[in-house]
Amino acid sequence: ELVARGIHQVSARAKNPFVVVNCSAIPEHLFEAELFGHVRGAFTGAVQSRLGRIHAAHGGTLFLDEVGELPLSMQAKLLRMLEEKTFKRVGGVKDIKVDVRVVSATNQELVKAMSEGKFRKDLYYRLQVVPIFLPHLRERGRDILLLANHFIEYFNRECLKNVRGISKEAEQILLSHYWP
Repeated sequence: ELVARGIHQVSARAKNPFVVVNCSAIPEHLFEAELFGHVRGAFTGAVQSRLGRIHAAHGGTLFLDEVGELPLSMQAKLLRMLEEKTFKRVGGVKDIKVDVRVVSATNQELVKAMSEGKFRKDLYYRLQVVPIFLPHLRERGRDILLLANHFIEYFNRECLKNVRGISKEAEQILLSHYWP
């Protein structure tokens, strides 16, 4: 997510929304309404129309985290949205045009998932336009200290603290940890 957010922040879309979708956290029966939104009365409990995450990201970036967890039924609909740049809300009849950059991430081996019939090849190739492979944290050595400093600054702001850094001993512990 940090890499996707960084891409968004240095792009021409930076002033527009950055919307995160954790694909592993949405129950399968809610995916379509979460991504595409719904119109009032589309299903029981739809008492008002609602924008989906894709529409909310219009003009900006949609980050699909754990895209390998996307149900097959949603993969076809997502592929169509990527190709046509339009979608319909659940229960809707009107096409909605969107301009959205999609960045996705997964820890799954999507090539293996494709061979097992769990991930669509056409969606894989549509998402695999500019692959960015992030080595495991344990393989990135000194990035650990950059991240530690990032989180110190972040939590100083969030918790109104003034932590100035970490000791050399703490740095050594962080650097020598395996980071599984």
